Amino acid sequence: MVSGGSAIRGSRVGSGPMGEQDRGIHAERIAVSYWDALGNETIRYFAANLPDEEIPEVIDSPSSGLPAGRDKNNPPALAKNEPYKTHLAYVKERRTEEEAAQILDEALQKLRERRGTAKASS
Repeated sequence: MVSGGSAIRGSRVGSGPMGEQDRGIHAERIAVSYWDALGNETIRYFAANLPDEEIPEVIDSPSSGLPAGRDKNNPPALAKNEPYKTHLAYVKERRTEEEAAQILDEALQKLRERRGTAKASS
């Protein structure tokens, strides 16, 4: 006696009320092409009865890892990579104490002006 799954000999495991034509390799499909910024084409297949709004406009391209869009003439742009900055570069960008004090004074002056106009209008 063979023990195992509950499938009856000759039956298809996983087959439900739908026919073969509605799922698996026999289902009607449409091919949608996607292009990334490098010109790589990726073809994805979707069910033919799927509404157009449910088909994604952008996917990740397996060829390059970049985003790929459905419009061949206007694919998503390449990502901009920022150059790595060392800690020293950030330190050099810091403001001096005089500049920091001047910025703080300007901000406080603007706040006082806004407060003065708010009190005068009420």
